[in-house]
Amino acid sequence: MKKNLGEKIKQFREFRQISREDLALNANLDITQLEEIEEKAAFPSLGHLIKISRALGVRIGTFLDDQDQVGPVIVKAGEEKKSHSFSTKDESTREHLNFFSLAQDKAGRHMEPFIVEIEPSKESDYKLSTHEGEEFIYVLEGSIEINYGKELYRINKGDTIYLDSVVAHNVHAAGKQPAKILAVVYTPV
Repeated sequence: MKKNLGEKIKQFREFRQISREDLALNANLDITQLEEIEEKAAFPSLGHLIKISRALGVRIGTFLDDQDQVGPVIVKAGEEKKSHSFSTKDESTREHLNFFSLAQDKAGRHMEPFIVEIEPSKESDYKLSTHEGEEFIYVLEGSIEINYGKELYRINKGDTIYLDSVVAHNVHAAGKQPAKILAVVYTPV
């Protein structure tokens, strides 16, 4: 039986003998958020998942992996695995991000490459997140905007951006059209 993300987090937390309260504190989460994730299969935002993985001392892929292939992993065009969808419960304030993992089967990786489909938002109240690491984004289709600190960058098809994830940021579709990006997230363990 395949475990959901919350079950995996709970399993690692208990194995490391860390209380739910301590993990919530170390990951800068509210205890009720962590309880929702572990017990009710609520899916955290990418930023929260990164903070949980850092607080547990594991790479983010530990929770997203299905298999543990040691050698190279090849993903043929059109065979990307839909891994997860990261969004907040409040659909009015943030667009929906659909992540397709390009290395879900690779064990021991330090980077997380994704194809991300970004649906446009109804509102412009974008929630900024911050986590350790770096991100590289290449726009495949459409245009995106990135709130990065106090700046706003518009990145169009064919453009790239490399940013430090410790700076508060948000990636969203520019305007009312969807976008598709290649995103590579690096988080140190």
